[in-house]
Amino acid sequence: MTGETTDTIDAFHRGAFHVVQPKGRGHRSGMDAMLLAALVADDRPVRVADLGAGAGAAGLAVASRLANTQVVLFERSAEMADYARRSILLPDNAHVAGRVSVVEADVTLTAKARNDAGLTDESFHHVIMNPPFNDAGDRRTPDALKAEAHAMTDGLFESWIRTAGAIMIPGGQMSLIARPQSIAEIVAACGRRFGGIEITAIHPRPGENAVRILVTGIKGSRARLSLRAPLVMHEEGSHKFSPLVDDFNNGRAAYMRL
Repeated sequence: MTGETTDTIDAFHRGAFHVVQPKGRGHRSGMDAMLLAALVADDRPVRVADLGAGAGAAGLAVASRLANTQVVLFERSAEMADYARRSILLPDNAHVAGRVSVVEADVTLTAKARNDAGLTDESFHHVIMNPPFNDAGDRRTPDALKAEAHAMTDGLFESWIRTAGAIMIPGGQMSLIARPQSIAEIVAACGRRFGGIEITAIHPRPGENAVRILVTGIKGSRARLSLRAPLVMHEEGSHKFSPLVDDFNNGRAAYMRL
């Protein structure tokens, strides 16, 4: 009798790359990661940091779509970092493997400890992040691996965005996806670190409330905040993705800044 399979290998961008993920536990990447990856639009040779990368879906999506990028996946959980390494080593990911690496590190570290962990000051052009977004008062999952990936702690956005500002070159772009409830904390954490903030609300269907926000900001910019046109996921009365979202999900397009 064989044991039950505990992992899956999932295709993204219509099979352009694959990710090894835990089955039935932990955080499993999907549309959020693909939307986050679509926020990086840069054809130059650039370095990208994926903070809290999990199994690496968002970072791998960036590397798969943009051939000049070098991507570092930062993940605190040793188990999830191992999934990311296994993902990179998949034969189907050979075309990106040489440009993607994994570093086990706590992105909330500060100063010398942060640099010593590999989160080096002013060394990345882009920083992307999908931080834990469930409020601590929400119903907690008994799955410890999933809880670590999903449960938000006090000051989370301040610490993650502080790290993004530290490791990014001046003029670099921070990109994140979060719940709309966190918009005030995110803007406050950006403070004087990031300007030119652009926020896009993501709605499931026309007439329905937003369930996510996409946020970008430029390090050192003094430009004012902009609210972009909303992004609607599905066509009315359907589970079919809208054409633009389908393009982002399948790596055919990037979500360009205004």
